[in-house]
Amino acid sequence: MVKFVRLISMAPLLLLLCFPLALAGHDYGQALSKSLLFFEAQRSGYLPHNQRVTWRANSGLNDGKASGVDLVGGYYDAGDNVKFGLPMAFTITMMSWSIIEYGKQLGSSGELGNTMDAVKWGTDYLIKAHPQPYVLYGEVGDGNTDHYCWQRPEDMTTDRRAYKIDPSNPGSDLAGETAAAMAAASIVFRHSNPTYANELLTHAHQLFDFADKYRGKYDSSISVAQKYYRSVSGYNDELLWAAAWLYQATNNQYYLDYLGNNGDSMGGTGWGMTEFSWDVKYAGVQTLVAKFLMQGKAGHHAPVFEKYQQKAEDFMCSCLGKGTRNVQKTPGGLIYLQRWNNMQFVTSASFLASVYSDYLVSAGRNLNCAAGNVAPSQLLTLAKSQVDYILGDNPRATSYMVGYGNNYPRQVHHRGSSIVSYKVDPTFISCRGGYATWFSRKGSDPNLLTGAIVGGPDAYDNFADERDNYEQTEPATYNNAPVLGLLARLSGGHGGYNQLLPVVVPGPIEKKPAPQPKVTPAPASTSAPISIAQKMTTTWIAKGKTYYRYSITVTNKSAKELKDIKLSISKLYGPLWGLTKSGNSYAFPSWMSSLPAGKSLEFVYIHSASAADISVSSYTLA
Repeated sequence: MVKFVRLISMAPLLLLLCFPLALAGHDYGQALSKSLLFFEAQRSGYLPHNQRVTWRANSGLNDGKASGVDLVGGYYDAGDNVKFGLPMAFTITMMSWSIIEYGKQLGSSGELGNTMDAVKWGTDYLIKAHPQPYVLYGEVGDGNTDHYCWQRPEDMTTDRRAYKIDPSNPGSDLAGETAAAMAAASIVFRHSNPTYANELLTHAHQLFDFADKYRGKYDSSISVAQKYYRSVSGYNDELLWAAAWLYQATNNQYYLDYLGNNGDSMGGTGWGMTEFSWDVKYAGVQTLVAKFLMQGKAGHHAPVFEKYQQKAEDFMCSCLGKGTRNVQKTPGGLIYLQRWNNMQFVTSASFLASVYSDYLVSAGRNLNCAAGNVAPSQLLTLAKSQVDYILGDNPRATSYMVGYGNNYPRQVHHRGSSIVSYKVDPTFISCRGGYATWFSRKGSDPNLLTGAIVGGPDAYDNFADERDNYEQTEPATYNNAPVLGLLARLSGGHGGYNQLLPVVVPGPIEKKPAPQPKVTPAPASTSAPISIAQKMTTTWIAKGKTYYRYSITVTNKSAKELKDIKLSISKLYGPLWGLTKSGNSYAFPSWMSSLPAGKSLEFVYIHSASAADISVSSYTLA
């Protein structure tokens, strides 16, 4: 969970002059698949039969019971076991926006169904949390008591009180964001599940009316949230944000008029932002309204909408470093706003840059910055650079997505991943006993929190992989949500359609079985010191041709260090990432000189044929 802590000063440290990671490219499709697994690890409630993160079990099964309402389900926000409504709703809005903009690419990657499931897991809970038109439950659990304990969700003994807003205790920011999430999700399910989409829209309309009619900050009503998710920006941005999503979902003129009539007074046309987050929505609102303007929908509101657009472009220019007030970046090029979970701002800004780039391309225009006209492609290049940094193209050669690459955080600040799985050892872990036994451990987490994007490095690209370093090693759902669409965009390309045309999100498509690659042991003996296994991880069709992505794992099964390996690869008809070409052979990537005993190296390749033939030509054990 995030507190508002701004960096004031920090002594610069020496950096490597060049990145030790080969910049050959990343497997964005694999990163997308891993990102979605993180949401399954964050699930609360009764886990479904198709749960893929198998070290988790049911939890929070009495949530809401004391208040006479069923609040079982939803997501834990970060490394704790509290369900915070405001960041959860923003997470769902951003997952939905990813599908709305890049559903075609998600479908091609085979992950559209999993992404829609992730949205629905959240919206099913939000429906429960809104039992009456003017009542919304915004938190289950208490951060203070929760942080006193270090327990698996399955063992929770902390206070699970439910906190709500109503007309006497309003929360326009919470209700507004939840309305936005419901409206955005209704677009996702409009064609595949119209009954559910209509149910979501009913809740969205009611929540917007509640938010607008009974105004107030939610953390004044749910005061226990102030320490963790304080609404610094107030609620005007959420009211505009909700109106924008309701207009996109319904084409109802009322919501367009709301944006036009209230843009000046509520800050939509006045606030020039350098951040977009679960708290501050202005840049998101401005991006959506700029889209409406480029779609020709502004009508007599065009002069106001042009001011929204100018603020949207100010945000884009600041991220590019071409504005009048530019965002700070680390020496390695990462957008940097604050030391505590800075990565949330990186992923959200990168998503906005990507979609705005596509809007500009569809409209046939450039970005207007103080430094001059900028081609839309520069925005996409910026977004890609931020994603590549997250995946390992940085001075530390560290992937800040757990489980991606070889060098990623192993001591994540996360209760569930840091404690032995309930399914492995169901012995009760006490509140304080968890701190003594598991939190204080210096070893790697017993459960891999695959796909989680952690808080990330400091202003000088430094990072300490330590469990108690919560500012840098704690993940959050809203870190991952914006990157889903962005990874799909980078993996699947533009998609060849006009981003300003009406959105049609298809239902998940069952993929035809692809040819199964053979497993190639090398050498052939079962006692061989080196094993090679490869598998096909995804497939897609482009321009009538079927492409396959293969993942290969080379494991040192000996008791010695593996050096000077040479791999022979034949029948390879496409690009390969993760190895260095050395004459007619392939060697370790540039950032590796050896492979320790028992460790593995992974590389990938893509082509439109069956699996390549891979064998070991030579090696040294030392």
